[in-house]
Amino acid sequence: MPRLKHSLIAALPEPEPLDFAQLAGDYLAGRCDLIVVLGPTASGKTRYAVSLAREICAAEALGLFEGCPARMTDGPAVTGAEIISADSRQVYRGMDIGTGKDLAEYGEIPYHLIDIAEPGEQYNVWQYQQDFIRVYADIRARGAVPILCGGTGMYINAVTRGYDFSEKIPLSAAREEAAVREGLPRHPFFIGTLVDRDTRNARIDARLDARLQEGMIEEIRGLLERGVPAERLIAYGLEYKYVTLYLQGELPYAEMREKLAIAIHQFAKRQMTWWRGMERSGALIHWVEV
Repeated sequence: MPRLKHSLIAALPEPEPLDFAQLAGDYLAGRCDLIVVLGPTASGKTRYAVSLAREICAAEALGLFEGCPARMTDGPAVTGAEIISADSRQVYRGMDIGTGKDLAEYGEIPYHLIDIAEPGEQYNVWQYQQDFIRVYADIRARGAVPILCGGTGMYINAVTRGYDFSEKIPLSAAREEAAVREGLPRHPFFIGTLVDRDTRNARIDARLDARLQEGMIEEIRGLLERGVPAERLIAYGLEYKYVTLYLQGELPYAEMREKLAIAIHQFAKRQMTWWRGMERSGALIHWVEV
């Protein structure tokens, strides 16, 4: 039985070293117009995206990106890279610990599409696409390199796979078959942050315990006291669902913590399934070990 169980575990993609010089050359030549850092929760996406942004900034300081076609000839000579979040819950203000915003991790690197909606609002993928188009155009117009980073597959698909809501083209359609909406990138370069299942689950458990100690329960209690409906918090899922049920007396603490950890493990597995599905539909993801 152990051998059978092991055989049913999907094999991880093979990691590869990232050729930064090649990526920079592709961006300069227009073969890449957006860098995308994706991966399951607790795989180090944000940390990797920030380090990549800093590497781009260092390259800018050396003049590597002079003459970049993304920079407007009459625009300001702004250099560097900026990160656009692709996280469906980090858009909400006041939902910090539970969503793992870790804003200090960005340091000097500018970030976008975080804290743009009030908790309780029904922010959706169509709104995200509109906001992305606006932010993406602004970053490119100022000469900076945009890096999309996150784990919400639907958001990433909506802005990289050619989806046009007005034409109702399915997100699963191949890019060559889809009418790419004006303002969306046409040549995204996908980087996937890779971590094995056991390490990922250990990180998830450790991070969950840390967040509980850092005040996640108090954060969610405060949202309820501010008038955010419990059913809305439950609909946000994961941390907000299970902690809200605990605060309502429907789950004891130990059961809440156990069920929440399992739910996050399952969520990370679904994320990997989504990314592998993107690959099957034609997306080339360059997997790296963080």
